[in-house]
Amino acid sequence: MSRPLEGIKVVEVAMWAFVPSAGAVLADLGADVIKVEPPTGDPIRGLVTGGLGETNGLNFMFEIFNRGKRSITLDLKLEGALDVLHKLLADADVFLTNLLPAARRSMSIDVDAITARHPNLIYAVGSGQGAHGPDAEKGGYDNISFWARCGIASAVTPAGQPYPVGMPGGAFGDGLSGAIFAGGIAAAIAQRAMTGKASVVDASLLATGMWAMQPGIVGSSLAGLEEMPKPGRLVLPNPLVNTYRTSDGRFVSLCMLQGQRYWPGLCVAIGRPDLATDPRFEKEPDRVANISACVAVLDEVFATGTLSEWRDRLATQDGQWDVVQKVGELASDESALANRFIQDVDYGDGRSLKMVSVPVQFDREAVTPQRGPELGADSDGVLTSLGYSDDEILDLKIAGIVF
Repeated sequence: MSRPLEGIKVVEVAMWAFVPSAGAVLADLGADVIKVEPPTGDPIRGLVTGGLGETNGLNFMFEIFNRGKRSITLDLKLEGALDVLHKLLADADVFLTNLLPAARRSMSIDVDAITARHPNLIYAVGSGQGAHGPDAEKGGYDNISFWARCGIASAVTPAGQPYPVGMPGGAFGDGLSGAIFAGGIAAAIAQRAMTGKASVVDASLLATGMWAMQPGIVGSSLAGLEEMPKPGRLVLPNPLVNTYRTSDGRFVSLCMLQGQRYWPGLCVAIGRPDLATDPRFEKEPDRVANISACVAVLDEVFATGTLSEWRDRLATQDGQWDVVQKVGELASDESALANRFIQDVDYGDGRSLKMVSVPVQFDREAVTPQRGPELGADSDGVLTSLGYSDDEILDLKIAGIVF
């Protein structure tokens, strides 16, 4: 399958997860992404997440956000390194970075310096809080700029909890922000192809978090509130949009927004057709007026069967529902497997790693992810392609510019 960004060259000077995840999406879509790393490597190579560091010789956090890239080591703090970078950029389409503004200025790789020399280059920069305002020079990570600052942590924390709930996993906001960033870069590539204009593309963790939280932001602003109410499961306006516990300690989630349409069928499926004509619950206003009683009855009913039993019974009615799964179950989810939303990446030496596919498909086919690069694995090959001789490459290594 041909991939839509084949022929596009991206030079990435970035670290950790947010901006590299955008590069991973572009690489999956066919772009040649050359990752420029310092001699010590992207620090995410040594990151321990969830108690897991390098397992079976693979650091999964580095791999998932750097799959399909090529790696060259280049110490941009040394004299002579910038010449190599400019040769890399001479025929590149995109320069992708998340270095802080002060660092980019000190290395002469800020927007003005790069675009002055490469006017046809798309300059894409990811930040914590955006390119303007009092925090433009400040760094950020997804657990603060995306999760905490955007109100997500507060919104998902139940009332009365002593501390805000943390993110559900490492780089949770980074991956989402990177995917959106990649979409913006692809739009800039299309714009340049149609108009000749090369844009500066900005994305930030704060902007992505606000995009995700916009119903709460807009709603609370209209109502003059600090945040939207947290009603709790016993006072929701629709008992058919709720989560219920099964007898084996699992949960099913109902999301039947058209409550009146699905209520009679649900009552039959759960073995309580009498509830459909119970005067407390028969009509939508009745269920709203008696919401606590209705949820309590449904709690009792769902507690009588196992998750497996409820899968079968709920499948007999037309309302929308699903299982509250644990992340480890996604590797065997039938729909995920049928659509190749998760794939085994073969490292060619007996090792493999399950990776989640980029969340778009072309011609009804999933894009196949590739392995991430070893540190500096492509340095010699990339430099040779730029016209450097073996002796010149050796000189760069002796000078410490290339590792």
